[in-house]
Amino acid sequence: MEIIQSTANKTIKNLVKLHQKKYRDIENKYLIEGEHLIQEAKEAGVLKAVYSLSSYDVGVKNVLCSQEVLNKLSQQNSNAKLIGVCKKDETPTFPCDHILILNDIQDPGNLGTLLRSSYSFGFQKVILSENCVDLYNSKVIQSSQGALFHLQIQKRNIEQWIQEAKEENYTVYATALHDHSKYLNEICFQKKTALILGNEGCGLPLSLIEQCHECIKIEMAAFESLNVSIAGSICMYKAFIQQDQTE
Repeated sequence: MEIIQSTANKTIKNLVKLHQKKYRDIENKYLIEGEHLIQEAKEAGVLKAVYSLSSYDVGVKNVLCSQEVLNKLSQQNSNAKLIGVCKKDETPTFPCDHILILNDIQDPGNLGTLLRSSYSFGFQKVILSENCVDLYNSKVIQSSQGALFHLQIQKRNIEQWIQEAKEENYTVYATALHDHSKYLNEICFQKKTALILGNEGCGLPLSLIEQCHECIKIEMAAFESLNVSIAGSICMYKAFIQQDQTE
Protein backbone atom coordinates (compact mmCIF):
# COMPACT_ATOMS: atom_id res chain seq x y z
CA MET A 1 0.00 0.00 0.00
CA GLU A 2 1.33 3.42 -0.96
CA ILE A 3 2.21 5.76 1.89
CA ILE A 4 1.69 9.53 1.57
CA GLN A 5 4.99 11.05 2.67
CA SER A 6 4.66 14.69 1.65
CA THR A 7 2.53 17.48 3.10
CA ALA A 8 2.51 18.94 -0.43
CA ASN A 9 0.33 16.04 -1.62
CA LYS A 10 -2.82 17.47 -3.27
CA THR A 11 -5.22 15.36 -1.20
CA ILE A 12 -3.50 16.37 2.04
CA LYS A 13 -3.52 20.05 1.09
CA ASN A 14 -7.27 19.85 0.43
CA LEU A 15 -7.88 18.10 3.75
CA VAL A 16 -5.87 20.74 5.64
CA LYS A 17 -8.29 23.34 4.26
CA LEU A 18 -10.99 21.66 6.38
CA HIS A 19 -9.40 23.36 9.39
CA GLN A 20 -11.33 26.42 8.17
CA LYS A 21 -15.11 26.71 8.46
CA LYS A 22 -15.63 28.04 4.94
CA TYR A 23 -14.04 24.94 3.40
CA ARG A 24 -15.94 22.62 5.76
CA ASP A 25 -19.12 24.26 4.49
CA ILE A 26 -18.05 24.04 0.83
CA GLU A 27 -16.93 20.40 1.00
CA ASN A 28 -19.56 19.30 3.52
CA LYS A 29 -16.80 17.45 5.39
CA TYR A 30 -14.81 17.80 8.60
CA LEU A 31 -11.88 16.14 10.38
CA ILE A 32 -11.78 14.23 13.65
CA GLU A 33 -8.85 12.84 15.58
CA GLY A 34 -8.24 9.85 17.85
CA GLU A 35 -9.55 6.31 18.13
CA HIS A 36 -12.50 7.12 20.40
CA LEU A 37 -13.96 9.75 18.05
CA ILE A 38 -13.33 7.56 15.01
CA GLN A 39 -15.20 4.66 16.61
CA GLU A 40 -18.10 6.95 17.58
CA ALA A 41 -18.25 8.40 14.05
CA LYS A 42 -18.17 4.90 12.54
CA GLU A 43 -21.06 3.83 14.78
CA ALA A 44 -23.03 6.91 13.71
CA GLY A 45 -22.37 6.21 10.01
CA VAL A 46 -20.62 9.52 9.23
CA LEU A 47 -17.01 8.26 8.93
CA LYS A 48 -15.77 8.17 5.32
CA ALA A 49 -11.98 7.66 5.55
CA VAL A 50 -9.14 7.18 8.03
CA TYR A 51 -5.57 8.45 7.63
CA SER A 52 -3.12 6.56 9.83
CA LEU A 53 0.50 5.58 10.48
CA SER A 54 -0.29 1.87 10.15
CA SER A 55 -3.16 -0.21 8.81
CA TYR A 56 -6.44 0.55 10.59
CA ASP A 57 -9.53 -1.35 9.44
CA VAL A 58 -12.92 0.04 10.43
CA GLY A 59 -14.70 -0.70 7.16
CA VAL A 60 -13.90 2.60 5.41
CA LYS A 61 -11.09 3.80 3.15
CA ASN A 62 -7.73 3.66 4.98
CA VAL A 63 -4.78 5.76 3.77
CA LEU A 64 -1.30 5.35 5.28
CA CYS A 65 0.68 8.53 5.96
CA SER A 66 3.96 9.63 7.47
CA GLN A 67 4.02 11.22 10.92
CA GLU A 68 4.74 14.59 9.31
CA VAL A 69 1.59 14.34 7.19
CA LEU A 70 -0.61 13.29 10.12
CA ASN A 71 0.72 16.17 12.21
CA LYS A 72 -0.16 18.52 9.35
CA LEU A 73 -3.74 17.23 9.39
CA SER A 74 -3.95 17.41 13.18
CA GLN A 75 -4.98 20.52 15.13
CA GLN A 76 -3.53 19.20 18.38
CA ASN A 77 -0.01 19.56 19.76
CA SER A 78 0.97 15.90 20.21
CA ASN A 79 1.91 13.47 17.43
CA ALA A 80 -1.27 12.34 15.67
CA LYS A 81 -1.97 8.65 15.13
CA LEU A 82 -5.43 8.59 13.53
CA ILE A 83 -7.28 11.25 11.53
CA GLY A 84 -10.82 10.63 10.32
CA VAL A 85 -12.71 12.36 7.52
CA CYS A 86 -16.44 12.68 8.18
CA LYS A 87 -19.36 13.85 6.11
CA LYS A 88 -21.83 16.38 7.45
CA ASP A 89 -25.01 14.33 7.37
CA GLU A 90 -28.43 15.60 8.34
CA THR A 91 -29.17 14.30 11.80
CA PRO A 92 -32.08 11.86 12.07
CA THR A 93 -35.29 13.18 13.59
CA PHE A 94 -37.07 11.40 16.42
CA PRO A 95 -39.39 12.47 19.26
CA CYS A 96 -37.62 14.13 22.21
CA ASP A 97 -39.15 15.17 25.51
CA HIS A 98 -36.11 17.16 26.65
CA ILE A 99 -34.53 19.76 24.35
CA LEU A 100 -31.54 22.08 24.85
CA ILE A 101 -31.52 25.50 23.16
CA LEU A 102 -28.24 27.43 22.92
CA ASN A 103 -28.26 31.11 22.04
CA ASP A 104 -25.02 32.61 20.69
CA ILE A 105 -22.57 30.31 22.50
CA GLN A 106 -19.12 31.44 21.33
CA ASP A 107 -16.55 29.26 23.08
CA PRO A 108 -15.92 25.89 21.34
CA GLY A 109 -15.11 24.18 24.64
CA ASN A 110 -18.40 25.34 26.15
CA LEU A 111 -20.42 24.11 23.18
CA GLY A 112 -18.67 20.73 23.15
CA THR A 113 -19.14 20.26 26.90
CA LEU A 114 -22.83 21.17 26.66
CA LEU A 115 -23.31 18.63 23.86
CA ARG A 116 -21.61 15.97 25.98
CA SER A 117 -23.85 16.79 28.96
CA SER A 118 -26.92 16.97 26.74
CA TYR A 119 -26.33 13.44 25.47
CA SER A 120 -25.46 12.17 28.96
CA PHE A 121 -28.61 13.58 30.58
CA GLY A 122 -31.18 12.71 27.94
CA PHE A 123 -31.54 16.02 26.10
CA GLN A 124 -31.52 14.30 22.71
CA LYS A 125 -32.25 17.39 20.63
CA VAL A 126 -30.16 20.59 20.54
CA ILE A 127 -31.16 23.84 18.86
CA LEU A 128 -28.35 26.28 18.00
CA SER A 129 -28.82 29.93 17.14
CA GLU A 130 -27.32 31.17 13.88
CA ASN A 131 -24.54 32.96 15.79
CA CYS A 132 -23.28 29.97 17.77
CA VAL A 133 -19.69 28.82 17.20
CA ASP A 134 -19.35 26.32 14.34
CA LEU A 135 -20.50 22.85 15.37
CA TYR A 136 -17.61 21.24 13.44
CA ASN A 137 -14.83 23.30 15.02
CA SER A 138 -12.17 20.79 16.15
CA LYS A 139 -12.38 21.93 19.79
CA VAL A 140 -16.16 21.47 19.79
CA ILE A 141 -15.82 17.94 18.43
CA GLN A 142 -13.02 17.01 20.84
CA SER A 143 -14.75 18.33 23.96
CA SER A 144 -18.06 16.73 22.98
CA GLN A 145 -16.30 13.33 23.04
CA GLY A 146 -18.43 12.23 20.10
CA ALA A 147 -21.80 13.27 21.55
CA LEU A 148 -22.56 15.39 18.47
CA PHE A 149 -22.71 12.20 16.36
CA HIS A 150 -25.71 10.95 18.35
CA LEU A 151 -27.82 14.07 18.86
CA GLN A 152 -30.42 15.84 16.73
CA ILE A 153 -28.77 19.22 16.16
CA GLN A 154 -30.37 22.05 14.20
CA LYS A 155 -29.59 25.72 13.56
CA ARG A 156 -32.72 27.83 13.94
CA ASN A 157 -34.07 31.26 14.73
CA ILE A 158 -34.51 30.91 18.50
CA GLU A 159 -37.52 33.21 18.94
CA GLN A 160 -39.39 31.39 16.20
CA TRP A 161 -38.43 28.01 17.62
CA ILE A 162 -39.69 28.92 21.12
CA GLN A 163 -43.10 29.74 19.66
CA GLU A 164 -43.19 26.39 17.87
CA ALA A 165 -42.15 24.60 21.07
CA LYS A 166 -44.99 26.23 23.00
CA GLU A 167 -47.46 25.11 20.34
CA GLU A 168 -46.18 21.56 20.89
CA ASN A 169 -46.80 21.91 24.66
CA TYR A 170 -43.18 22.24 25.77
CA THR A 171 -42.50 24.19 28.95
CA VAL A 172 -39.62 26.54 28.15
CA TYR A 173 -37.14 27.38 30.92
CA ALA A 174 -34.60 30.21 30.69
CA THR A 175 -31.42 30.30 32.77
CA ALA A 176 -30.85 33.89 33.85
CA LEU A 177 -30.60 36.22 36.83
CA HIS A 178 -33.97 37.93 36.51
CA ASP A 179 -36.46 39.55 38.88
CA HIS A 180 -38.76 36.55 38.52
CA SER A 181 -36.10 33.82 38.58
CA LYS A 182 -36.70 30.79 40.78
CA TYR A 183 -33.98 28.71 42.37
CA LEU A 184 -33.29 25.45 40.57
CA ASN A 185 -34.30 23.50 43.67
CA GLU A 186 -37.81 25.01 43.38
CA ILE A 187 -38.29 23.96 39.75
CA CYS A 188 -40.37 20.94 38.83
CA PHE A 189 -39.40 20.17 35.25
CA GLN A 190 -42.30 19.09 33.07
CA LYS A 191 -42.30 15.96 30.92
CA LYS A 192 -41.81 18.08 27.79
CA THR A 193 -39.01 20.46 28.74
CA ALA A 194 -36.98 22.95 26.69
CA LEU A 195 -34.00 24.55 28.46
CA ILE A 196 -32.43 27.68 26.97
CA LEU A 197 -28.93 28.96 27.75
CA GLY A 198 -27.39 32.26 26.65
CA ASN A 199 -24.11 33.78 25.54
CA GLU A 200 -21.09 33.58 27.88
CA GLY A 201 -20.74 37.35 28.26
CA CYS A 202 -24.22 38.75 27.67
CA GLY A 203 -26.49 35.92 28.79
CA LEU A 204 -29.98 35.78 27.31
CA PRO A 205 -31.61 38.88 25.80
CA LEU A 206 -34.74 40.08 27.60
CA SER A 207 -36.78 39.39 24.45
CA LEU A 208 -36.07 35.66 24.82
CA ILE A 209 -36.46 35.56 28.61
CA GLU A 210 -39.92 37.09 28.33
CA GLN A 211 -41.03 34.31 25.97
CA CYS A 212 -40.14 31.57 28.46
CA HIS A 213 -42.52 30.06 31.00
CA GLU A 214 -40.05 30.12 33.90
CA CYS A 215 -36.61 31.52 34.67
CA ILE A 216 -33.99 29.54 36.63
CA LYS A 217 -31.08 30.57 38.83
CA ILE A 218 -28.77 28.20 40.70
CA GLU A 219 -28.23 28.31 44.45
CA MET A 220 -24.57 29.06 45.27
CA ALA A 221 -22.44 29.79 48.32
CA ALA A 222 -20.36 32.36 46.42
CA PHE A 223 -20.38 34.33 43.14
CA GLU A 224 -23.46 35.33 41.17
CA SER A 225 -23.07 33.08 38.15
CA LEU A 226 -21.33 30.02 36.73
CA ASN A 227 -19.70 29.21 33.41
CA VAL A 228 -22.52 28.45 30.95
CA SER A 229 -21.43 24.84 30.38
CA ILE A 230 -21.37 24.17 34.14
CA ALA A 231 -24.72 25.88 34.76
CA GLY A 232 -26.33 24.10 31.82
CA SER A 233 -24.99 20.71 32.90
CA ILE A 234 -26.34 21.18 36.45
CA CYS A 235 -29.80 22.09 35.13
CA MET A 236 -29.88 19.16 32.70
CA TYR A 237 -28.82 16.76 35.44
CA LYS A 238 -31.62 18.06 37.68
CA ALA A 239 -34.18 17.53 34.91
CA PHE A 240 -32.78 14.07 34.21
CA ILE A 241 -33.00 13.02 37.87
CA GLN A 242 -36.55 14.33 38.22
CA GLN A 243 -37.67 12.46 35.11
CA ASP A 244 -36.00 9.26 36.31
CA GLN A 245 -37.78 9.50 39.67
CA THR A 246 -41.22 9.93 38.09
CA GLU A 247 -40.95 7.02 35.65
